[in-house]
Amino acid sequence: MMKIPRILLAAGASGSGKTLITCGLLQALVNRGKKVASFKCGPDYIDPMFHSRVIGTKSRNLDTFFTDGEMVRYLLTENASDCDIAVIEGVMGFYDGVGGITDKASAYDLADTTDTPVIFIVNSRGMSISLAAYVKGFLEYRKNSHIQGVILNQMSPMLYPRMKKLLEEELGVQVLGYVPKVEDCVIESRHLGLVLPDEIPELKSRLEKLAGVLEKTLDMDAILALAENAAPVQLKEHCIHDAAENNVYAWRLPEKVRIGVADDEAFCFFYEDNFRLLRNMGAELVSFSPIHDRTLPEDLDGILLYGGYPELNGSLLEQNETMRQDVSQAIKQGIPCMAECGGFMYLHEEMEGMDGRFYHMAGVIPGKVYRTPKLSRFGYITLEKNDSLPDADFFGNSDPGKIPAHEFHYFDSENCGSALHASKPASTRGWDCMHSRERLLAGFPHLYYYGNPCVPQTFLKKCLEYKRSRK
Repeated sequence: MMKIPRILLAAGASGSGKTLITCGLLQALVNRGKKVASFKCGPDYIDPMFHSRVIGTKSRNLDTFFTDGEMVRYLLTENASDCDIAVIEGVMGFYDGVGGITDKASAYDLADTTDTPVIFIVNSRGMSISLAAYVKGFLEYRKNSHIQGVILNQMSPMLYPRMKKLLEEELGVQVLGYVPKVEDCVIESRHLGLVLPDEIPELKSRLEKLAGVLEKTLDMDAILALAENAAPVQLKEHCIHDAAENNVYAWRLPEKVRIGVADDEAFCFFYEDNFRLLRNMGAELVSFSPIHDRTLPEDLDGILLYGGYPELNGSLLEQNETMRQDVSQAIKQGIPCMAECGGFMYLHEEMEGMDGRFYHMAGVIPGKVYRTPKLSRFGYITLEKNDSLPDADFFGNSDPGKIPAHEFHYFDSENCGSALHASKPASTRGWDCMHSRERLLAGFPHLYYYGNPCVPQTFLKKCLEYKRSRK
């Protein structure tokens, strides 16, 4: 067992103010001198960027679809063991999970898996006594909801004392404060979710303002006490990274390899724990910008192209012709590469931007990427190798098994690939996807490496082979 003071902030629906209140609370805790670890429930990239701007360190994801309960608890403790408090932001509605018909991978599922006290955020606009009925439903929908506190968002200061008294007397739940409407503290959205932190003028000062408000309207001491009283996290006796012979998480290369990671305003969707596992396995990660750098870094043994917003930066990516040619030539000459979503789009011959124009890209994948009017494919998927297809050779003769993944994009490709099959959980729907060549794995799905460490292991082995072939 490990003592990790922690809370999870959840809500009844998206748009209830979770991210804004989480960031304000993180800022208030930092201002109090607390060392904070922050986490996001589910496969979200942008919310952790806001967390990181507040706490000054990288935020992590916890996902009960990508990994089993033991791994989720391990990642929680590993990333929060040296902190005073862990703050977890929920996803969507509290019970909303896989397939839209289960609570698997929901914020509730994460709270239950980690036995974390939940603070339920209620968008109170337009409600008074109906708040009691609304909160009561969430409290009682599951036998142990883990909801131990409530915050009333968009609440009138005049009405709050009466609503606090009503909820505490009738429901027996602690009301931990309210959040009034705060001017200039709104986070706007775009097609993939919230805008990026860099796009919000004076974000830090806005969050400082919000933190000052929360210090006055929330019972910060009660929130800290709730976190402190969280039950110890239960872990198995063995460590995930013990160097047991059959422990794939403990596998490590005999020598380091140097991996280039695209990282700029066009490519910025990262799971920090992916980087962590790669480093543990023996990778040296080197950042480069397909927008601003003219060529790839020297002496690379592999390339990683993650997702982001290439569609917002089509002109800049096209203008950097030397980088496009360098990436194309390196891949065609055999450097191992994994590309997902936005990175996959960059590898095409052409890509449509948000402005409707088509731009030249790296030209590794034949065909065009084009914009669609709605989400093309959305949500969790499980990938499995199509052994009958001739191009399914990234994994060679081995079978990586089931690979948990996620798709979320408004763009599609004339050439999505067919090396792997994607199956939707709690559904009969599925499709073929991804390009798999000897040293290239590319497609729209986002991968979380702790969900199937055979994927990064295979990639790094190929990087080492490539490194040695150049000597």
